[in-house]
Amino acid sequence: MEKLNFSTSINAPKEKVWNALWEDANYRNWTAAFYEGSYAQTDNWKVDTKVLFLGPDGSGGSGGMVSKVAANRPNEFMSFEHMGVVKNGVEDTTSDKVKAWAGAMENYTLTEAGEKTMVAVELDIDAEYKDYFIKTWPVALQRLKELAEK
Repeated sequence: MEKLNFSTSINAPKEKVWNALWEDANYRNWTAAFYEGSYAQTDNWKVDTKVLFLGPDGSGGSGGMVSKVAANRPNEFMSFEHMGVVKNGVEDTTSDKVKAWAGAMENYTLTEAGEKTMVAVELDIDAEYKDYFIKTWPVALQRLKELAEK
């Protein structure tokens, strides 16, 4: 597992950027860069609650992840601990394949500097997906920037 870091500067206050990140319609928009139609099932992003990151069919048939909100400091920091996968509506947190990367973290830090907000994303990644995320994260952050700067 290795860490990847991505960031962008957005011409908006951090409250507006936070909304662009986590409000449902906005979340669906910027994460479409990874998989069109993806969304999150969450208990309002509350700490220690489960989050299902799912594909458009809603069952995880197209692939999904089981995670938990490790930290949520509104307008500043959100952290997820990835615990497993969802496939065809079934959560897997115990298979050997999942155990190899379970516990991987994904962190979002917002820092305001004058009129701008810096969004920094740090994630643990399996080598198998590194190239995909190196190509896709910049696209997702550009979509986020466009949403927040509207």
